[in-house]
Amino acid sequence: MKKNIAIIAGGYSSEIVVSLKSAEGIYSFIDQERYNLYIGILTQNEWVIRLENNQTTPVDKNDFSFFVGEEKIKIDFAYITIHGTPGENGLLQGYFEMIGIPYSSCGVLVSSLTFNKFVCNQYLKGFGVTISPSVRLLKGEPVNEEEIIHQLNLPVFVKPNDGGSSFGVTKVTEKEKLGPAIEKAFTEGNEVIIESLISGTEVTCGCYKVKGKEVVFPLTEVVTENEFFDFDAKYNGQSDEITPARIPAGLTQQIQETTSRIYDILGAKGIIRIDYIIRDNVQPVLLEINTTPGMTPASFIPQQVRAAGMDIKQVMTDIIENELN
Repeated sequence: MKKNIAIIAGGYSSEIVVSLKSAEGIYSFIDQERYNLYIGILTQNEWVIRLENNQTTPVDKNDFSFFVGEEKIKIDFAYITIHGTPGENGLLQGYFEMIGIPYSSCGVLVSSLTFNKFVCNQYLKGFGVTISPSVRLLKGEPVNEEEIIHQLNLPVFVKPNDGGSSFGVTKVTEKEKLGPAIEKAFTEGNEVIIESLISGTEVTCGCYKVKGKEVVFPLTEVVTENEFFDFDAKYNGQSDEITPARIPAGLTQQIQETTSRIYDILGAKGIIRIDYIIRDNVQPVLLEINTTPGMTPASFIPQQVRAAGMDIKQVMTDIIENELN
């Protein structure tokens, strides 16, 4: 008997547009001869399942069940692809834990930790992982711009500490633009992280581990003519993404080993993707960790799966069966 899989998309932040694209990608990747697939769209106003005729049916939040006609459907597994709250910060993971439904991504603690870029990077720094100098600002607290510039020097990146997809991110090269950049970042969340700019080659590496199998994917190199890897570079074709990355084999191996080590340090689950900048062509510096990475056909992880000579359908089956069994 086929298991019922719900692909959970939507969310309560600006990243909803990216999440819906990822849901379509995952829908096309999962083996539909093996599983019954449904797409759940969660917003602040409603939780619904999208049906084949483009109509929707409400979700009963008591057990995440729903009706298709007269038939009540209960899901066996949730594939979470919400970028941002509540699917990337541990809230939805806690909900599924409480109602007893297995899911694809990291658990509550790891999701919450990695969603807070500043706290996560400082935590990993204690394990010898190289990070960029940074400061964290909390909404409502006074901001000393002079002290920030003295501590980090210009240029800096100003971004939401609890968001992604480059919403609210600004590269600041002039003192006068720091304040507006901070205000912009605060429109996306309650915390802001300001990081020293590190010049170098940007790469990203995906990884997943299941019972009896560990996979660290080839690296992707990100090249853009934009000031940085912003929303247009990520989603509107204004970048070149080269897999495998054009860096020395030894450096590739170092980053792959670091990615695998971070996965284990965190106790991660499912597919994660870790972004780095390579300083002076020799030193990988951690940028951030994505526990619900983008999954459109053009996203980094599918690219890396293809470059590894693997079948994305089998990768999805690995993730699902690891939790069902």
